[in-house]
Amino acid sequence: MKDTHLPTVQVLRDEIEHHLTYSMGKDARHASVYDWRMALSLAIRDRVVAPWFAATRKTWETGAKRVYYLSMEFLIGRMLEDAAINLGIRDTCREALEALGLDYEAVVENEPDAALGNGGLGRLAACYMESMASLGCPGYGYGIRYEHGLFKQKFEAGRQVELPEDWLRQRHPWEFERPESVYEIGFKGTVEMVDGRAVWTPGETVLAEACDMPIVGWEGKWANTLRLWSAKPTEQFDLARFNHGDYAAAAEPEALARTLSRVLYPDDTTYAGKELRLKQEFFLTSAALQDILRRHLAAELALEDLPDHVAIQMNDTHPAIAGPELVRLLMDVHGMEFEAAIDITVKCLGYTNHTLLPEALERWATYLMGTVLPRHMQIIEKIDSWHRAAHPGRPDYVGIVKHQEVRMGELAFITAHKVNGVSALHTELIRENLFPQLNRLHPGRIINQTNGITPRRWLRMANPALSHLITETIGAGWEADLDRLRALEPYIEDAGFLDQFMAAKRVNKEHLAHWIAQNQGITVSPDAMFDVQIKRLHEYKRQLLNILQTIGEWHEMRDNPQADYQPRVKIFGGKAAPGYVAAKQIIRLIKDVAEVINNDPAIGDRLKIVYPANYNVSMAERLIPAADLSEQISTAGKEASGTGNMKFALNGALTIGTLDGANVEIREQVGAENFFLFGLTAPEVTARREDPEHARHAILESQMLQDVLQMIAEGRFSPEEPGRYHDLVHTMWNSDYFLVASDFEAYRAAQKEVDAAFANRASWAKMAALNTARMGFFSSDRAIAGYMRDIWETRSAL
Repeated sequence: MKDTHLPTVQVLRDEIEHHLTYSMGKDARHASVYDWRMALSLAIRDRVVAPWFAATRKTWETGAKRVYYLSMEFLIGRMLEDAAINLGIRDTCREALEALGLDYEAVVENEPDAALGNGGLGRLAACYMESMASLGCPGYGYGIRYEHGLFKQKFEAGRQVELPEDWLRQRHPWEFERPESVYEIGFKGTVEMVDGRAVWTPGETVLAEACDMPIVGWEGKWANTLRLWSAKPTEQFDLARFNHGDYAAAAEPEALARTLSRVLYPDDTTYAGKELRLKQEFFLTSAALQDILRRHLAAELALEDLPDHVAIQMNDTHPAIAGPELVRLLMDVHGMEFEAAIDITVKCLGYTNHTLLPEALERWATYLMGTVLPRHMQIIEKIDSWHRAAHPGRPDYVGIVKHQEVRMGELAFITAHKVNGVSALHTELIRENLFPQLNRLHPGRIINQTNGITPRRWLRMANPALSHLITETIGAGWEADLDRLRALEPYIEDAGFLDQFMAAKRVNKEHLAHWIAQNQGITVSPDAMFDVQIKRLHEYKRQLLNILQTIGEWHEMRDNPQADYQPRVKIFGGKAAPGYVAAKQIIRLIKDVAEVINNDPAIGDRLKIVYPANYNVSMAERLIPAADLSEQISTAGKEASGTGNMKFALNGALTIGTLDGANVEIREQVGAENFFLFGLTAPEVTARREDPEHARHAILESQMLQDVLQMIAEGRFSPEEPGRYHDLVHTMWNSDYFLVASDFEAYRAAQKEVDAAFANRASWAKMAALNTARMGFFSSDRAIAGYMRDIWETRSAL
């Protein structure tokens, strides 16, 4: 199914000029960078359509089992270069644009990131969609086409300010509207029994309208569909009200519908916010399930055979309403009995758990669920009763509906035939700590599928300098078989190879230094260690530990300026949820500290802090290849897996980290001697918390931490408002749930080890190259092959 005909430069140039004229309606003399980018995108898109159609036809003809991946996030980033890489025409694109007198980099960077996600959950979903296509796994991704995504982050006087993302202000060339694929989604209303059957009459309805994006795999052999739903009103507007001059009221149906697909993760600190978030989750899930059943019936297949043809994966608890909704559709729409409907549902559904944090395992008040989805509340209670009856030994405190709450984690577990964690440690913690009773009732249901990343985007595309060296050294083909990187190991004793390896790193560091100077106004030296922590702002990820240690380092430099310090550039990136006060305070502290340290003439280039606004996939593609040190310092037992840790190590960054998430497996793969380990283990974290005075004891044992907290408390970094961080300091002394104080000295000691290692550049180069060579296990191709084998029970169609 591979399209072996790759275009020449002239052919691609002609196609670009054709689209510039006939799709964009522009003359080359007056075309903007946007016009050229759109013309190039459409030319590449044309070449994606053939494998996309061919894959769809083959799936229909063979009756292959399809996988449906339901996720609230798909953080796909820019699409243009990703598609060009997988089609094998990136160099041709570059030459064609240069022949037209255009700067390839400027055209590619004109594309906005698709604002369809926030962090690791959404980026994982994007990697998995690409790997499913690369492996020829017939599949669909289902998500929401957010108008404004999460938010666009900017900083004002060090504070995070949230603005709406405007990625759809321009036409999005990678999508195809499907106005014929539309489903009615209901909310609220009443449930009545008619002839022994429940009939739900929604009080509100919207339409879910599909937009499809083709996701092409490596070498263009297969392409799958990412189907995103936009909410539309069932009636455009009230003409009678409009004609009477009540224009705002006339537009209410459209405004209510647009709200559903406007923003990712609306603030749910209010009842209205909770209602909107629950509606969004049901909107996505119901539209997807209706589409799945429509496709199954169109193939003239019996609903009783659904599990033989359909695998549905719930990416976290956001789509957990899929269980009750599939039961409802099978019972209320298609006339099945409950026992048959729940049996089919469990056989079709899989649930990926991504968190051990209680606040992230969604729980909805029964009043809210019963009001917004009254029929589903009935079905949830029926599922809970059915499960209790099937397992008489189930403890009373275990179940879906408890204490006037619907527990979505338990609901997802009970309605899925497989529940998977995303790293070996995380999966064990799910078994032992999160769902221990359900695990005993369903032995073997919980399995592990360690996360992975696509090497096409995160090495071949993001790091051309290193990719070229790898291909030159071990040959082509590693992009589809990342285990082949092991073939680099014999070369790591070759000083010439190591020089080339570090030269590739140097190229990336110089590019990043130039970008920082242009965009942040901060001059940094590529000779310094680039020390990077980029991820969602959350207390358990412990950006606070990083900045406290940075203050301590600055303090030492000022007290002992003659000591031999390795110069560092500390780079942060990430957004805090709008309602997360503590996380936003940590951001402000980092920005305040940066203002002081970056302007301290006594420090100069030895220590700089950079925190660019609005971290996204494209920024990650700049930062990760240039990083020397990867900060993976979460409180042990809190990070499910992480994928940023994999991207850094693959690109030759060394990791400083705790035994948390996939850090455990990364350390096993790359070798303990090539990983800077520190901190309490997960069992030690649990034990330490039993001491109510643990924070105070840890601070009193560290003179440096006392000094750092004192500087913050006295307003050293906020002289215009000395009390700005009193709450933060008070929390450190009196609760410190995430054990920043307990791990501070161990982290500080590990950073001293990092300094000593970086001082020996030859040794550092060997460690960095070994990280790259030993990261083959963390390919998302390996992860998806595991899902196909152990959960979805499907095979490649290639």
